[in-house]
Amino acid sequence: MEKHFHPFHMVNMSPWPLVVGFGALFMVVGMIKMFMFYDVSLLMLSFVMLFVVAMLWWRDVIRESTFQGFHSSVVLKGLMVGMILFIVSEIFFFFSFFWAFFHSSLSPTIELGSYWPPMGIHPFNPFQVPLLNTVILLSSGVSVTWAHQLILSEDWYGVKISLMMTWLLGLYFLMLQGFEYYMSSTGISDSVFGSTFFMSTGFHGFHVIVGTLFLFIIWIRFLGGHFSGSHHFGFEAAVWYWHFVDVVWLFLFSVVYWWGG
Repeated sequence: MEKHFHPFHMVNMSPWPLVVGFGALFMVVGMIKMFMFYDVSLLMLSFVMLFVVAMLWWRDVIRESTFQGFHSSVVLKGLMVGMILFIVSEIFFFFSFFWAFFHSSLSPTIELGSYWPPMGIHPFNPFQVPLLNTVILLSSGVSVTWAHQLILSEDWYGVKISLMMTWLLGLYFLMLQGFEYYMSSTGISDSVFGSTFFMSTGFHGFHVIVGTLFLFIIWIRFLGGHFSGSHHFGFEAAVWYWHFVDVVWLFLFSVVYWWGG
């Protein structure tokens, strides 16, 4: 494959897909072992294994795109389409949770007392921690958009500051959501309200963790000088993902916290 006459990037043979497959298998078996025998050793080992392999795999991708120049304009177009399709799949993932919430809340069953929220459930006040988290995420959306504009003008010092503000706001959001869960009198097993509430907000919190790590890695790459004003798709993908997280939270705040509570 050394002599090729096409703009595409033919990836070299790599052990990482196979190793990630085994890591995912060990993670599922470790979860079963945790549930059945209360032993988390295999689960923790699989997490460490997946983390190390992810770092090595990302290192190879960064090397191919930044230092070897394999990511041509055609390859970048394919990456953009792939990222858009990934975000669309995530939209439908959260759509299922909203569907379950509306299905249960618009017509509460007799078992729930034909009342929503069900009797004995004390929902969160949407104008306390949830409203603060809304302000935090919207502020992070502003700071990451500001960082994008600074990239286009190649103000690298401003980019590092604004991007650091963004992932710090993501950490602040996660701390507040953890505090909210800790203070909650309702659990995931408390009727369909608890199930839909904690599944939707919990998976959103997981996506905030992923987005914060995404932005942190991009920030580290900026410190290493990996991007230019015209070649920074890794940053753009992180921005798209972060705006998706923001929009999902706005729906969660208005529907699950405010209207549904």
